[in-house]
Amino acid sequence: MHQVLERGDTVVEKTSVRRLLEALPGAGKVRADKLMTDVGISDSRRVKGLGARQRERLLELVPKV
Repeated sequence: MHQVLERGDTVVEKTSVRRLLEALPGAGKVRADKLMTDVGISDSRRVKGLGARQRERLLELVPKV
């Protein structure tokens, strides 16, 4: 997750946050839902549209893999 968010290329920026979270090892729809709710991220939010605080909070909650 950390490496993906740091890349910042157009493919990553256009990816929905939900899809990115669901693709994490050991995560699924339920965990992605909980993370997005805890951080206050809209269901339709793309990676490019994340605010600085949302990005920081996501990185805190998702362990480095």
